[in-house]
Amino acid sequence: MKYMLLINSGAIDANGGAAECGVEDWMAYDKTVQDAGIYVSGESLADLVTATTVRVGADGERAVTDGPFAETREVLGGFYVIDVPDLDAALDWAARCPGARGSGSVVVRPVADFGA
Repeated sequence: MKYMLLINSGAIDANGGAAECGVEDWMAYDKTVQDAGIYVSGESLADLVTATTVRVGADGERAVTDGPFAETREVLGGFYVIDVPDLDAALDWAARCPGARGSGSVVVRPVADFGA
């Protein structure tokens, strides 16, 4: 079953990366996921200042603003889609993710399969 690991960081360093882990941590995790044969896809997102938010009101009018301006202190930094047997396995891989350390978190969600 496919699961998406949404990687949120609670603390950002000067370069816009997760403050509590380094590039070498991400490279090691990425290699481990790929070597395990569970990697489906994954991406790191560009700097937060490049975000644009779109909202559509009840009248159908579109409002576009710079930035995410979410009511949260966490920043979505990237994601992995993995293919593992069950939720327990997905949670194990999420716990290994450098983004789960310290103030970060990894949200695990099953990928919907509308063809099933």
